[in-house]
Amino acid sequence: QVQLVESGGGLVQPGGSLRLSCAASGLMSREYFMGWFRQAPGKEREFVSAIKWIAGSTRYADSLKGRFTISRDNAKNTIYLQMNSLKPEDTAVYFCAARAGYPWGNLPSVQDDYPYWGQGIQVTVSS
Repeated sequence: QVQLVESGGGLVQPGGSLRLSCAASGLMSREYFMGWFRQAPGKEREFVSAIKWIAGSTRYADSLKGRFTISRDNAKNTIYLQMNSLKPEDTAVYFCAARAGYPWGNLPSVQDDYPYWGQGIQVTVSS
């Protein structure tokens, strides 16, 4: 059973940066697809980014390319989301997600494709 725990959220001013972490446990020696999603108040959960746990290839929501960077540290069983030039519209609860993957597969951007989820962490961008 994969378990995910997010950390690093909080309040940041517009234009600032924040790095979210997602500590994973229960991973086996195989490929996983690890993703970040977010849900703003009154809106549906949306895809942010994803990364292959072993291969390291990445995928981003088009609207976030250039500001957000996903990475992973296999030794620490942790994935990260570096968020720069933050805007008030980035305010949301951010969720880490995971699923068993395979080397040749495309990273999914649909939340229903991810069976494992963290509890979510609040990010607020405000002056």
